Amino acid sequence: MEPLVFHTAYILILAGTFIIRLPHEKRNKANTIRIDNKSPQEKILLFLVFVGMMILPIVYLSTSWLSFADNSLPISTKIIGLLLVVPTLWLFYRSHKDLGLNWSASLEIREDHEIVDKGVYKIIRHPMYAAIWLWVIAQALLLNNYISGFAGLVSFGLLYFLRVPKEEEMMIKKFGETYREYQKRTKRIIPFIF
Repeated sequence: MEPLVFHTAYILILAGTFIIRLPHEKRNKANTIRIDNKSPQEKILLFLVFVGMMILPIVYLSTSWLSFADNSLPISTKIIGLLLVVPTLWLFYRSHKDLGLNWSASLEIREDHEIVDKGVYKIIRHPMYAAIWLWVIAQALLLNNYISGFAGLVSFGLLYFLRVPKEEEMMIKKFGETYREYQKRTKRIIPFIF
C-alpha cells in the first residue's frame, strides 16, 4: 500500500470528526450555559490539541516543512492505524448522538443538563475521549513523522489527564450521589478495565 492510502485515512478521520461534530456545535450554541469552568489553562490545552491533532498533521501532509522528522514504521503498524479509522469515527458519532444537548467542547454545565447513562455511556463515562484516544493512536501509526504523528498523543494526553478529574468533580458538584453511583457502574474510557 502506498503512503497515500494511510494519509487519506487520516484525512478521513479529520473530515469525519468535523462532519460529525458540526451539527452538534450549531445546535448547542442555543443552549444556556449555567456553569462555565473554562479556565485559561483549559483554553491553552484546547489550543494545543487543535495544533497537535489538526494543524501539524495538515502541515505534514501538505508541505515538506516537517520532513526532517520523518520516520518509517512497519506496514503492520500502519494497517493497525488503518483499522482504527472505523471504530474511531463510529465511537465519535455515537458518543455525540447519545449526549445530545448535554455535549460541550469544554467544561460547562448546560441548562437542563442531565447524566447520560444510555447507549455507549451505559458502559463507559467518557466514550468521546475514548474515540479521541483511538484517533491520536491512529495518527501516530498513519503519519510517518515523529512531530505530526505523535503531536496528537502528547497534546490530547495533556488535556485528558488535566481535564477529566475536573470534569468529574464538576459533575459530582452538580449531581452528587447520582453521579457517584454512575461512576461505580461504569469505567472511565475502556469498558470493564479502566
